[in-house]
Amino acid sequence: MELLKTDIEIAQSVEMEPITRIAEKAGIADDYLEQYGKYKAKIDYKILDDMDDRSDGKLILVTAISPTPAGEGKTTTSVGLADALHKIGKKVIVALREPSLGPVFGIKGGAAGGGYAQLVPMEDINLHFTGDMHAIGAANNLIAAMLDNHIQQGNSLNIDPRQITWKRVVDMNDRQLRHIVDGLSGKANGVPREDGFEITVASEIMAILCLARDIKDLKARIANIIVGYTYAGDPVRVKDFHAEGAAAALLKDALKPNLVQTLEHTPAIVHGGPFANIAHGCNSVMATRTALKLADYTVTEAGFGADLGAEKFIDIKCRKAGIWPDACVIVATVRALKYHGGVPKKDLELVDLEALEKGLPNLLQHLENVTKVYGIPAVVALNKFPTDSEEEIRLVEKKCKELGVNVVLSEVWAKGGEGGIALAEEVVRLCDLGVHKYGFVYDTNMSIKEEIEAVASRVYRADGVNYSAAAEKEIAKLEQIGFHDAPVCIAKTQYSFTDDPTVIGAPRGFGINVVDVKADAGAGFLVVKTGNIMTMPGLPKTPAAENIDIDNSGRISGLF
Repeated sequence: MELLKTDIEIAQSVEMEPITRIAEKAGIADDYLEQYGKYKAKIDYKILDDMDDRSDGKLILVTAISPTPAGEGKTTTSVGLADALHKIGKKVIVALREPSLGPVFGIKGGAAGGGYAQLVPMEDINLHFTGDMHAIGAANNLIAAMLDNHIQQGNSLNIDPRQITWKRVVDMNDRQLRHIVDGLSGKANGVPREDGFEITVASEIMAILCLARDIKDLKARIANIIVGYTYAGDPVRVKDFHAEGAAAALLKDALKPNLVQTLEHTPAIVHGGPFANIAHGCNSVMATRTALKLADYTVTEAGFGADLGAEKFIDIKCRKAGIWPDACVIVATVRALKYHGGVPKKDLELVDLEALEKGLPNLLQHLENVTKVYGIPAVVALNKFPTDSEEEIRLVEKKCKELGVNVVLSEVWAKGGEGGIALAEEVVRLCDLGVHKYGFVYDTNMSIKEEIEAVASRVYRADGVNYSAAAEKEIAKLEQIGFHDAPVCIAKTQYSFTDDPTVIGAPRGFGINVVDVKADAGAGFLVVKTGNIMTMPGLPKTPAAENIDIDNSGRISGLF
């Protein structure tokens, strides 16, 4: 049976349309198209200038409950919803993030959707794609090299090597590089200091690329990056050692959004990919704005659950880009909700209404945040599994209805766009309501602590925030040098509303522990690290990479 095929086998069984045909569907003229082979292309960023007088289409944000090992299917839903909107006659573009090689080879596998709701060419998107990740890594590491070279060549800026905050990056899960000492073996090899690597998608360069309006804004943001401090405690910025021009030059092509397609040949723009637990978790502003100008409906997603991706999408991306969702889709499964109710993964196929009732508050809290804190009309997309009972589905519907939100069963994994038509129709209905409030969780004229505490109390439902001595010191320093009007990007585990990944459901009576705060001055936000969050993941005991292979014809297998 065809449904027994793996994701990559399904993707390889579908004949793709030439990217020129996809561009034509999207309304992108040849003058703006830079082809990367037959099925991928870059879109010249000048297209935005030429479409400036066009009105925006509707923006649909896809988010989810707190992730579980049972899986939710957020990207699959995003792709399937776009295909379904296309099926009911809407002009639509799906705008998503680029996958990182770290999770592809680690525990997550690919991030191009699944089943019959995928982006293609799936292998290219999940691997090197158009080279954006490599360009971001090169720009980041050029800045690191020029910074250390400045110290080596006399250090006229009086940079304190003990206060360097800029790290090198690599797009791989490699825990061995988290904490290192470099510059060893003599004067000719640099100044010895403690150092470390982050994964590329945690780089501030990635955040900047995803928030930049154009090449001029990109360069200005890079120039403003704080890489460390002097012996006197003054911030050192990239512009102080003149690295911004070269770094921006490396990103010239990476700034251009990428055009691909779904299995059903719906246009897809895939660009940028900051993690949502350690960065702001959204695709680029340029990609989203391009899609909004070209299409009547743009489907986009924010990483992980609504407490992370959706919060940052609204409080950071929407605030800076001047956009706002017309509707929100919250993805859930009965299985995942039972997991939040305490059922072990091995028993999730058993009917358990009691556990489902215990797990439902996780979904309901995300729903309340979207509809009552932000004021965005929402629908729950319940990804259907064969083991879901009618009683379980009805319970989910009943609880969501009490909040005024409809539940729509989604079968896009098995049926593609056809399995998402009911969801598409509900989304169109919500978009037509025209009811949304510009309600951010906090005002940026608040103090840094007030912003953090607003997210902790209003989104996570925490009782308070505890600050380490290091965090207190850093907050005082950042406010002293002028960071009193920047949004906060809270780095937190994706698995829980708390900063402890083992605490599932919708807990109460907890505090958020802030361990460090760092200024991403180029991106324009403050990174607030909580709990035991890491910016360089490690590989699991059995990495996904063990199952990836390639045959003599160049055909890749094992990606999922």
